Amino acid sequence: MFWFILLFIICFASLSWRRLDLALAVLVFLLPSYQIRFQIGFIPTTLLEAMILILFAVWFIQTVKKKELPLFNAKLKNVSHYPFYIEIILLLVIAFVASGVSGFSGASLGILKAYFIEPILFYIVFVNVFSAQGGPASGWKIKKNRNNIFIALAASALVVSLVAIYQKKTGQFLPADWVGAGRVTGVFPYPNALGLYLGPILVILTGWFLSFRTPNKKIKTAEILFFCFFVFLFFLAIVFAQSQGALAGLAAALVVIGLWYNTWSRRAVVAVLVIGALILSFNTGLRHSFIKKITLMDTDGQIRQELWKETWQMLKDGKLLLGAGLANYQSAVAPYHQSGIYVRNDDPEFDKWVAISLEYQQKVWQPLEIYLYPHNIFLNFWSELGLAGMLLFVWIIGKFLMLDFRLLISDYKNKSLILGLTGAMIVIVVHGLVDAPYFKNDLAVLFWLLIGMLGVLNLELKNIKQ
Repeated sequence: MFWFILLFIICFASLSWRRLDLALAVLVFLLPSYQIRFQIGFIPTTLLEAMILILFAVWFIQTVKKKELPLFNAKLKNVSHYPFYIEIILLLVIAFVASGVSGFSGASLGILKAYFIEPILFYIVFVNVFSAQGGPASGWKIKKNRNNIFIALAASALVVSLVAIYQKKTGQFLPADWVGAGRVTGVFPYPNALGLYLGPILVILTGWFLSFRTPNKKIKTAEILFFCFFVFLFFLAIVFAQSQGALAGLAAALVVIGLWYNTWSRRAVVAVLVIGALILSFNTGLRHSFIKKITLMDTDGQIRQELWKETWQMLKDGKLLLGAGLANYQSAVAPYHQSGIYVRNDDPEFDKWVAISLEYQQKVWQPLEIYLYPHNIFLNFWSELGLAGMLLFVWIIGKFLMLDFRLLISDYKNKSLILGLTGAMIVIVVHGLVDAPYFKNDLAVLFWLLIGMLGVLNLELKNIKQ
């Protein structure tokens, strides 16, 4: 394994030196490679982290050599700030402080490196390579090379989906903890990781595909069928993973995209919503299940409510401002953790039987483990980064959506791409209400990839107007 990793790193460094845009695409394709872990001296790292560091080092060296970095060339004019540059600086400061709250432990420094510093390094390279100004990529126009990123996302999602479908069909290659559970994981260690990864990518690719249609060009029927086949595979993998958060996020994103895209799509969305409402109104059982799900009164919902309750108790006990610190949630919440809950059902005498019947207690008892994160996007950031970190991420997401809206009303030719980015962020936020959509190596990079794509489109529009 060591020699394979070394050979791959050498090849990737060589590719990066020749074509940063293609190296970026390879990295995006291999986002799940964070699971390949090794050590450099006493420092643990992953293959994904190694690729990011190589990519940034190559970009930095080439940029300095060509004197295209303002820090090394005061004569450079009309150099734009990075989109979200103030937010990035604040985030790095807050994350560093959060690591200090954890005593700069090895785990907290690892999280600081893998979830904040390295994804932002990736973002810096991405914006420079695919913007139409500056850096060694000054001749590489986004219009010419950005398709490589979408192709890489599609290929990565396809591989992950095919593995998941194979797991469902054969029961093979499942992690030991999920054998016989009826859920698939793809190349990941647990099912929800599959939905967290595929959900945003599916919507990004939808926007990309719709961008093929222009006032002078229609999408061919064969292309539509080919795309629908891919979407079917991705969707099937999410269904087999039983990632309900991802499905909810996809539904919300597709409604927003459909309502905005054109008249036909608006009519289709309204029709689907009306039909769905009619089905729920006439089907009592389905309506009851739907209400239980959205009100978090099913088993998963009650478990999450307990997690949030324990997290809030922990935060209120002296940690409202600074949180628990990076990588410190499990130990911080342990004193407030309940070993389990009685899962409430539709029995009108539930409380009575729980109080008097040991057999009934055993029937409805649900043991609870201490999870890595509280499974809510706001509480995740609050517990890890403190109140300032949580508010900063709310601001970043809000600013992202605001810039999306501005681009939508001023940049018609990229409308479909922008809608895809908007939808992907909606998937992240909606799924994040019941899960952890950022605190994982691949998801952190995917988040900053979205920010980078929007930033590049924003810079491109500014250049056109100048």
